[in-house]
Amino acid sequence: MNGETQIQKAYESILGHDFEKAIEWFEKAIAEEPNNAAYHYKLSITFARSNKLFKAIEHASKALELVKDNEVYRYHLQVLHARELVEQAQKQLSAQSEHAERAIFLLKEAITLDPLAIEAYLILGEAFAFRKDYGRAYQTVMEAVRLEPHHEIAKQHAALYQQKMKL
Repeated sequence: MNGETQIQKAYESILGHDFEKAIEWFEKAIAEEPNNAAYHYKLSITFARSNKLFKAIEHASKALELVKDNEVYRYHLQVLHARELVEQAQKQLSAQSEHAERAIFLLKEAITLDPLAIEAYLILGEAFAFRKDYGRAYQTVMEAVRLEPHHEIAKQHAALYQQKMKL
């Protein structure tokens, strides 16, 4: 027996907004076909949508291990690693100024992995603003605005940092 039946059940669960059940079905499909990279990839996406980043990275890594030259799997894993770095940076910043430099490093690395990670640009702007480097904060959030011109928070932050530069 193959895992296609379980995959269909997983998709039905997703359509019903039951992501926990979808995870169970994807795991059953993987039990049937443990070397099916597509199943690991699909489970990874569901874990990521459920904010279970560690498990998402685990299955994305397995998918790429099984099919090393798959660019979709590689990109997905990069995006997950970028999210992980953003989360680490947020923790660093919440620990206050002594960790701002580490947070900036992590956020720049996240942007390298996923240049479309708007959240990374916004938090990086906050990190620069925390150091009172409003010029870099402004430039950083303007990059987010360039990527997503209708992003209201990015535009608000840009206006704030521009105002602070004038003070």
